Amino acid sequence: MTLFSAATVRRLLANTSSSSNFLHYARRHLSSTTPVSNFDKLGCIGLGLMGHGIAQTAAMVAAKDNVHSSIIAFESDQKFLDSGRDRIQKSVDKLVSKEKLTSSQADALMGKITFTTDRDALNDTDLIVEAIIENMDLKKQLYSDLGQQCKPETVFASNTSSLSITQMAEASGRPEKFVGIHFFNPVQIMKLVEVIKTEYTDPTVFDNTVKWVDQIGKVAVKCGDTPGFIVNRLLVPNLIQAMLMLERGDATTHDIDISMQLGAGNPMGPLHLADYVGLDTCLFIMQGWVNDFPEERAFVVLRC
Repeated sequence: MTLFSAATVRRLLANTSSSSNFLHYARRHLSSTTPVSNFDKLGCIGLGLMGHGIAQTAAMVAAKDNVHSSIIAFESDQKFLDSGRDRIQKSVDKLVSKEKLTSSQADALMGKITFTTDRDALNDTDLIVEAIIENMDLKKQLYSDLGQQCKPETVFASNTSSLSITQMAEASGRPEKFVGIHFFNPVQIMKLVEVIKTEYTDPTVFDNTVKWVDQIGKVAVKCGDTPGFIVNRLLVPNLIQAMLMLERGDATTHDIDISMQLGAGNPMGPLHLADYVGLDTCLFIMQGWVNDFPEERAFVVLRC
């Protein structure tokens, strides 16, 4: 436990605008439990399919291990905020019903999250993980705004699965404090998280992000800002090739899928997986890559 000398207290009080500011500072630095991480106050933008899972996962370790003092969950629309809160609550209630959480632990988890439509609540966060719609123009505008409003130390992280981390980093105005953090669905269950760096990323920021992923109970893998990172860069072209094989009439859906299951040890065949991921999602990702990287022969789309 950290102890403040009388001289330190006087100095802090002199440098804060009010005693409440000092008390806030003291609360963040005095703890009799496990020390918080480098990213004490976490912001989550977007509470949809991925975002609510990220917020819940972070709140779980915040309540249990004091990794975060608080989590700010932001949606610009009250309807989506309520929907995200309900998703988390239902997921937590299910854990309680299965006796994986006690009621008091569930209450502590939910108590770590502040749900808000006020973006200014993100201003003093230490790390912001964004999980909004996969639209580069919207993301660039968001990061441009955040770069101007958040404290200089705030690190930004996008949960994009296919868009350029570098472009978003440049838009933020603080590219050295920008990383990619790609979770997999469902976030609460899937262990893998891809951590992506650009040519601008500060090595310390990157190392702290990898450490944070470990602190929230996930397995981090490191990657440069290549299209699709590791998993999707290898996976999506494979799924498209299976579709092309079917289109050419080389084999049936059943035979393609069973071949990759029994011959390559995959848990499900590529066409089954493509349907699970969403054919529209596969098409969206590949069309974007074909447009952005026309010389890459691995990136192709089906003929219409």
